[in-house]
Amino acid sequence: MTHTNPLFDDIADDALAARFADTDAAVRRLAVIEAADLEDETWLPALAAALLNDADADVRRTAAQRLGAWDTHEVVDALCTALADSDEGTRDAAAESLTALKDPSSGERLLPRLADAHTDAFTRAALLRALRELRLPNAAEPALDALSDASPVVRREAVGVLGWLRYANALPQLTRLARADESIDVRHAAVGALGFATDDSVLATLQHALADNEWRVREEAAATLGKLRLTAARSALEDALADDYWQVTLQAARALGRLRDAASTHAVAELLTYPISNVRKEAALALGELGDTQALAVLDAALTDGDPEVRKAARIAIAQIGARHGS
Repeated sequence: MTHTNPLFDDIADDALAARFADTDAAVRRLAVIEAADLEDETWLPALAAALLNDADADVRRTAAQRLGAWDTHEVVDALCTALADSDEGTRDAAAESLTALKDPSSGERLLPRLADAHTDAFTRAALLRALRELRLPNAAEPALDALSDASPVVRREAVGVLGWLRYANALPQLTRLARADESIDVRHAAVGALGFATDDSVLATLQHALADNEWRVREEAAATLGKLRLTAARSALEDALADDYWQVTLQAARALGRLRDAASTHAVAELLTYPISNVRKEAALALGELGDTQALAVLDAALTDGDPEVRKAARIAIAQIGARHGS
């Protein structure tokens, strides 16, 4: 071997190794891409070194992107360090690559960094986002603490971790955030996270969220009420059908269908003349779930709707009602 860098002691490709030290940043970047495409872990030290030490931001950013294919401890540590890179693109790429972690033992290496009082808000949020889908039980308490973080981005990511863990002890704090957090994104996330509740203790909060001043929060509240099938919310969901935003109306109609209370048939049937076809389609499907034969007349009329998806939904609903009543 002609190279002298100990990073390449286990690597036979001298030509590629030499390109990692080329004076041209474009050549070094291509070397990073080529080495990563080999999918050979012997190149990981060189890739990690490129991420942490290369003078060119494009090279570091590319290394951060390509290292997302591995979750060895060495890679995790390098990506975590890169969350403090001077280049925003590199920081974002490192954060994105960390979300690809699949090995819980690698995820455990994030927790001490999360507890470090010197981490900035971006790093705290990135670490929480990376922990979310790993569902590590040990992440629950740090995430619970992060619900009080000064940064709304961190609070939102903490909500995500607790929601994926279905951490029941977090419900009181999630309820507080859903009702009163100043951040729309946090309220939206908290309302969605309440969907792991196992009783109606979150009913009042979700009904409160149906009147939030942000339509995305109202939409999420309707969706969560439908997911939980909280029948006591029927009246509030019927009121939400008149929301100024069609997205909220659509989710309210879907939720009412899931409640399967035939008392909502008339309210949902009125949506079959709604100007947005997506809402008409959802209303037709909801009427099928409600199963009331009184809806058959309006569903028959919907068979001539100008949108083929609405017509299809009406046919499905008619068949569903017929099957339920044996006709």
